[in-house]
Amino acid sequence: MTSVSVINLPSVVASVTAAFKDYERALVANELETLDAYFWESPYTVRFGVAENLYGSQAIADYRRVCQPVGPGRRLYNTVITTFGESCATVSTEFSDGVTLRVGRQMQTWMRLDGAWKVVAAHVSIDLGTLESRG
Repeated sequence: MTSVSVINLPSVVASVTAAFKDYERALVANELETLDAYFWESPYTVRFGVAENLYGSQAIADYRRVCQPVGPGRRLYNTVITTFGESCATVSTEFSDGVTLRVGRQMQTWMRLDGAWKVVAAHVSIDLGTLESRG
């Protein structure tokens, strides 16, 4: 077992990166079942959004079915993936939606649970004052 003090093992970074990229692909494609599967199925899962505070994976899944999906113009910037040992990671990124030119921020805590990477906590915010293009 790898100590938590081992930061950014290349194989762990690669597996988290693959999971995050597939999560993003599913987000843009609005693949609800795939998105649901990436969140830890637990009442302890938390997602704070731009205008919503969601407690529990069921609340997150329910929200996804009524919210406006992200568009195909979504672009990521300054993504930082940091892993701790072999089963914990954070993913932080900025994004733009390609329409409003506003910059958003997204942070996720990922845990490897039963051999699969799951989001256990997430936070999304929008910088309402930023109207510059990041393209």
